[in-house]
Amino acid sequence: MRRFNRLHTQRVGALEARFLGGDRPLGEARVLWEIGEQGREVRDLRRQLDLDSGYVSRLLRSLEAAGLVTVGPSAADRRVRTARLTAAGRAERDELDRRSDELASSLIAPLSGRQRARLAGALAEVERLLEAGTVGIEVIDPGSPAAQRCLGAYYRELDGRFPTGFDPGRSLPAAIDEMRAPAGAFLVASRRGEPVGCGALKFHPGAPTELKRMWVDQSARGLGLGRRLLERLEQHAAEHGSDVVRLETNGSLTEAIALYRSAGYREVAAFNDEAYADHWFEKRLDG
Repeated sequence: MRRFNRLHTQRVGALEARFLGGDRPLGEARVLWEIGEQGREVRDLRRQLDLDSGYVSRLLRSLEAAGLVTVGPSAADRRVRTARLTAAGRAERDELDRRSDELASSLIAPLSGRQRARLAGALAEVERLLEAGTVGIEVIDPGSPAAQRCLGAYYRELDGRFPTGFDPGRSLPAAIDEMRAPAGAFLVASRRGEPVGCGALKFHPGAPTELKRMWVDQSARGLGLGRRLLERLEQHAAEHGSDVVRLETNGSLTEAIALYRSAGYREVAAFNDEAYADHWFEKRLDG
């Protein structure tokens, strides 16, 4: 990994004081690019680039001094600062785009068509694997905006996939208080500050723990996130003293069923009267 990083940073010019032969270093050039044609909230820039607020502020001040960027309050909320490109900033961003294309073309020019196809496939795989490493999972309040966004997306997906649609009012409840400590737990997976998955637990003293509201956003599928979420939920249940986890699911969720079976869940007789369930699973948490 370190060898690849050293090679890549050298080839793309990241070590040079003036990135792509322009007038500014890579950090400023990247911020200029991320602001984009429509502008960007400063807090979104920090989250997207995973940089601390002080460093982002210094980069923006330098770009402002160069006449490339303006930073001011948002029209929708004056408490929110938004960065926008000036005409000069848009021109420099276009030039950066052109030079980036030229550099990329020069890097693959010596390769054959077959080698280029191999490189494109390898880069896509590396990007996905590195992207998977940026996803964090934490316990949050189920009433928080991030949790509610996940639950809303979860309900919409079920409504689109179930043959009969999905009405939360017909389903067995998983109320906010039931997914909040000490009655339960709600876990959210986030990528660059944006929620991309969730799962919940409902604890029952002396009885198996229920696993509920397991969901992964379409954009984050294929990264192994579903299995990571499931493992973290099981770990959290075990730490709470549970030795058995139960769940029910609909037959149309074939990917979820395959995940549960591969993770050691065995199908059991129905243990509740969930209207949308076709399968009931259980797993003993050894250790």
